[in-house]
Amino acid sequence: MIVYGLKTCDTCRKALKSLGNAEFRDVRADGVPGEVLEAAHARFGMSLLNTRSTTWRGLDEAERASEPLALLAAHPALMKRPLIVDGGEMYLGWGPEVRAMVLG
Repeated sequence: MIVYGLKTCDTCRKALKSLGNAEFRDVRADGVPGEVLEAAHARFGMSLLNTRSTTWRGLDEAERASEPLALLAAHPALMKRPLIVDGGEMYLGWGPEVRAMVLG
């Protein structure tokens, strides 16, 4: 299981603590492989972008209208976190539904 997020993100830290054996990848330092981003975008669509973040608020209208994958490549912190990849399954966020599915 791989958790993509930010090491400074409280939600990512909570997820890692609960998951114990998961491998963590910081999206700023390590990035997210293109194929993982593409699969996540295909599965979650625009939900993959965190439009409530300070990074999003700092973008101008032209940047916000850009292709989501290009935006995420340029600004990795725009990705909603955490993105959990477990085999062929993907989960986004750490809400009650995701916790129930991941933790069983």
